[in-house]
Amino acid sequence: MDTVAERLEPIPVTVTFLEMKRPPAGYAHVPVNRNVALIKTRDMPLHYYRYLTDRVGRKWHWVNVLRLSDEELANKIHKPGRDIRVLYLDGAPAGFFDINPLRPDETEIAYFGMMEHATGLGLGRWFLGAAIEAAWATGPKQVVVQTCTLDHPAALPLYQKLGFSPVGQKREEVHPLPFEERAASVMR
Repeated sequence: MDTVAERLEPIPVTVTFLEMKRPPAGYAHVPVNRNVALIKTRDMPLHYYRYLTDRVGRKWHWVNVLRLSDEELANKIHKPGRDIRVLYLDGAPAGFFDINPLRPDETEIAYFGMMEHATGLGLGRWFLGAAIEAAWATGPKQVVVQTCTLDHPAALPLYQKLGFSPVGQKREEVHPLPFEERAASVMR
């Protein structure tokens, strides 16, 4: 009988690279009748970052962060200028975004997403707008983001509605995490 690890074949994906050359004229307001908070973190614990990445990205196969050692992850998320904000809905974590200033003239929305219980409530446009606003606050000449064919089907259209333009694509493979590896990473 096959083990779970033996059945996890690489998944072919198309990655779309997008850029925004100027900030939007305005940003969406916080949705009414929703108890939401967006909190900027300081020195986020590694286990919490992994938890958020796993809970937001499990369905979409966000595995790269989960494969990093503690030292590699700390070097990424604790570097100067990194801006990680957690979305809370009714007091519980509901998503996050991670703004990464790549160079003085370019800032990346490295991660952006919501947990399943927060989708479909009218938060996405506002939340992505908050990520875009945070990215532009770093003073770049452009903001970049990427998405792939494994992400939520609304991701690419939403990025485009809010002002991003596709500038390229490439084919890659995502190597899913076996349960044991995912559990070891998230429980680290």
